[in-house]
Amino acid sequence: MSSYRVAQVTTSGGPFEIAEREVPRPGPGHVRIAVEACGVCHSDALFVNAGVPGIEFPVVPGHEIAGRIEEMGEGVEERGFRVGDRVAVGWFGGSCGHCKPCRQGDFIVCENLKVPGWAYDGGFAEKVIAPADALARIPDGLTAADAGPMACAGVTVFDGLRRSSARPGDLVGVLGLGGLGHLGVRYAVAMGFETVAIARGPEKADFAKQLGAHHYIDSTSGTPVADALRSLGGAKAVVATAGNSQAITAVVDGLAPRGELVAIGAVPEPLGISPVQLLMSGRIVRGHPSGTSQAVEDTMAFSALHGIRPMIETVPLDEADAAYRKMMTGGARFRMVLTNG
Repeated sequence: MSSYRVAQVTTSGGPFEIAEREVPRPGPGHVRIAVEACGVCHSDALFVNAGVPGIEFPVVPGHEIAGRIEEMGEGVEERGFRVGDRVAVGWFGGSCGHCKPCRQGDFIVCENLKVPGWAYDGGFAEKVIAPADALARIPDGLTAADAGPMACAGVTVFDGLRRSSARPGDLVGVLGLGGLGHLGVRYAVAMGFETVAIARGPEKADFAKQLGAHHYIDSTSGTPVADALRSLGGAKAVVATAGNSQAITAVVDGLAPRGELVAIGAVPEPLGISPVQLLMSGRIVRGHPSGTSQAVEDTMAFSALHGIRPMIETVPLDEADAAYRKMMTGGARFRMVLTNG
């Protein structure tokens, strides 16, 4: 049997090593994907560092996968997929189908969610086996390197925005201009929101405007972010992509009555929000997970239609360790993407 390469970690927090694996056959309801690109996400650290239960080493992370179906298991053809189809797999790597959220159709909060790199080997590899319900079709307008980050970073902000209470014409803030935030600004503008980019430093103002933001708030300017938002009329929604609880907390008083804080940036520190801040104006704080395979398809189709692409830096699979370390130390401005071939 032929072999393929993976970039794996053999101990918690250890370095990535290239290893050879035998090529497996996909079982019923699964496909084997020839991976063309896979984004490197901060959430990969949860698996590399055994930060969630059930991690078994060696670990092959990667949940921003894009490639082509090269073999299908029994029952997959009935779902309309064919060998050669271009597909992406994101944080939503399949659902159990039998827990209460799944039975209610809310698959992204499945109690047994199958995240690539946790439930099964992820996309830091030349091939990956994935369940058919995790597959999102990639439109012709996107390359694999563009599509991969859309399956996690892209869908998270896209779905966070479209599921918010904001409607076209409303003032919407995007906190953070990194791997998620820069896409969030582009999506917010394309959805018809009056868009406010919020980040640290005056030097990011020009970048925010290049992304299409109508306003920029420098959180280091001395003017509280909440005051700046209120001077614009108050935000109907703020999508918080920044991984900083203090920065997220600072926007709450800038929400309009019935305004909504959508927390996306994953950070363990608690938010410093009092009930009074929420009660008097009927404000809402909610967390937003990623998105299902259908939501990933929607994100990619919307991106292709509006010419939205992630800002990425591509490196070969052999350099997985360097790419991961660059992302973890903040050296990657946006998204590192591993590529094959």
